[in-house]
Order: sequence, then C-alpha cells, then structure tokens
Amino acid sequence: MSGPVKRQYDSSRRREQADENRRRILRAAQELFVTRGYGRTTIADVAAEAGVAPETVYAAFKNKPALLHRAWDVAVGGDDRDVPLLERPELRALFAEPDLRTRFTAFAVVNASVMLRTARLHLAVRGAAASEPAAAAMLAEIDRQRLESMGEHARAAAATGQLGVSEEECRDVLWSTTDGTLWHRLVEQRAWSGERYAAWLGRLWVTSLVA
Repeated sequence: MSGPVKRQYDSSRRREQADENRRRILRAAQELFVTRGYGRTTIADVAAEAGVAPETVYAAFKNKPALLHRAWDVAVGGDDRDVPLLERPELRALFAEPDLRTRFTAFAVVNASVMLRTARLHLAVRGAAASEPAAAAMLAEIDRQRLESMGEHARAAAATGQLGVSEEECRDVLWSTTDGTLWHRLVEQRAWSGERYAAWLGRLWVTSLVA
C-alpha cells in the first residue's frame, strides 16, 4: 500500500513544482519583455529572473516566441487557464445584458482591467516588431484576434436593435480603441485613474455607437 501512495504523492509534487515553475517563468518573461524589451531578453535572462535553469524554460516553452505567445495569453486572461476571454464569465455577462448603453459601459470597465494587464506588453511587442520577426508575427496575431473579438461584440450589439452605426463601424471603433494606446496615454502618461478611464471610454462608446 505504501509504495503506490508514495509514487502518487511524488508525481503530484512534481506536477505542482512544474506548474509553479511555469508561472514563475511567465511572470519573469512578461516583466523582462516590458522593461528590457523582447529583442534584448534572452532565455537565460528569463531563467535567471525566475530562479530556474535555462533548460527548464526550454522544456516548458520550447523557445522565446512560444514563451511570448503564452505570456500574452496569460496577460489577456489574467490567469493560466486555457479559457478564451470571450468565454469567461465577465464577458458572457456582458453579452447577456439587453441594454446596449449598460453593456458598453460595463464593457469599458472590463476592458480597462484587461489593459492594466496587457497594455505595457502590447507596447513592448509593437516596439520589437520592426526588428524581430517573431514579435511582428505576434503583433499581427494579436490584432487579428482582437478584430475577431470586437466583431463578436459588434454582432451582438447589432442584434439588440440599439446600434446607431453599422456593425462594421462598431467593430472598427471598438478595435481601434482597445489596443492599449489610449489607456497608456491617459492612465500612464496623463495619470488618469483606471476608474476615470473606464468611465470616459464607456461614454465614448455610448455616444458614438448607440442610437
């Protein structure tokens, strides 16, 4: 009896340690990509920051582009669960809201929290895109995914019958105002609070998009 229990315990401990290593590596990678830049950050740098061996980073993520991709996914979702943002409870609650003014106001609050997690990393990826092919590919993928996501929001908005512009215009306005640039300029450069930013963004969307 004691043998199998010990093996199960050891296996569980190894999985827990591997999961903890992955989380530390992702936190370290995101911090270094933002502060040092994607191009100037090496796997060895990430390993040293995370307190693991470089081989551990390679075993978990294979290479730096894969590490960047996973760091972005975790930043967007706020955790390491493999659940798309649109399928998370806070987004499903938005789609269930029948009043479009209320929906856009609430969406602005959700988006402000996402920007807090992602805007700096997005700027770092954008800054590296000109010289780093992996960063350029990642930036294109980020913009493509966000355009698809805003298209879902626009379709749902049009279905309420309360949209004052075309579905395409709604999608493009949402897409253009959710890449982190506005958040960075107003919150980080002009010292707006997150609450003030979310309230302003909600008013902007309601005024521009709702009939």
